[in-house]
Amino acid sequence: MIIKQKGKPEMKEVYDFLKKCGTYYLATEEGDQPRVRPFGTVDIFDDRLYIQTGRANKVSGQIEKNPKVEICAFDGERWIRIEAVAVEDSRLEPKEHMLDAYPDLKPMYKADDGNTQVFYLSEAVATIMSFTDAPRIIRF
Repeated sequence: MIIKQKGKPEMKEVYDFLKKCGTYYLATEEGDQPRVRPFGTVDIFDDRLYIQTGRANKVSGQIEKNPKVEICAFDGERWIRIEAVAVEDSRLEPKEHMLDAYPDLKPMYKADDGNTQVFYLSEAVATIMSFTDAPRIIRF
């Protein structure tokens, strides 16, 4: 049985899941080659779920060319897969909010450095699965 949920409390559930995992894996595309790398930043700002990277990183150019991304994480019992479109938010406020949530990044990133990028996940579909429970689909 698949349970479909929609709305902000469910987005918070996705955020909490990713925070619990600590590390998630972001997949992008480079030409015809998929690229997957570990990420750890996730934040909620203006009722949107955000991730962060730097313009100097290859992932930035990959998202620019094809903003469709997938995220996967495992908490030891369940896993989540998120399909989304990554939309860059160039405002200073979400960058500051992200860096405040991850102060360890402040030696490497500044909100106004021209390198720091934040993306919110649009058209997101998160599926939480396990070997014992029915999949749960969350749209936000």
